[in-house]
Amino acid sequence: MTEPYAVRVTVRGYETDALGHLNQSVYLQYAEHARWSMLEHSGVSPSELLAKGVGPVVLEQTIRYRRELRAGDETEVTCSFVWGEGKTYRIEQTIRKTDGTVAAEISVLCGLMDLKERRLVTNPRGIFETLTTDATAFGL
Repeated sequence: MTEPYAVRVTVRGYETDALGHLNQSVYLQYAEHARWSMLEHSGVSPSELLAKGVGPVVLEQTIRYRRELRAGDETEVTCSFVWGEGKTYRIEQTIRKTDGTVAAEISVLCGLMDLKERRLVTNPRGIFETLTTDATAFGL
């Protein structure tokens, strides 16, 4: 198994709440940023997806908060694709401080939507395989 794709993010002061820790919704923004970064790193651009007539959609997200993050904390946000059969796939993500402390674990159920038909495509894995220049980040 390959190492998951990871991107670094520094917690910015304006992302914190009145208690001084990272606002709960920003964890999901970090996860989304990591997913789009991983796609671009793998050669899959938003314009290519649009040209193909598809777009990634989030169907369900679960987040488990483990430790708080504060302004200035350096983090690493990972993405690991979990492929099954059918129209959906899962992306497992971890937000970790540089000292190894896990701040949050996020599990995202995704699909690729046919933008004309407004339905999930039957083989998202196959579409990513045709678009990517580096299949390792997809676990392929």
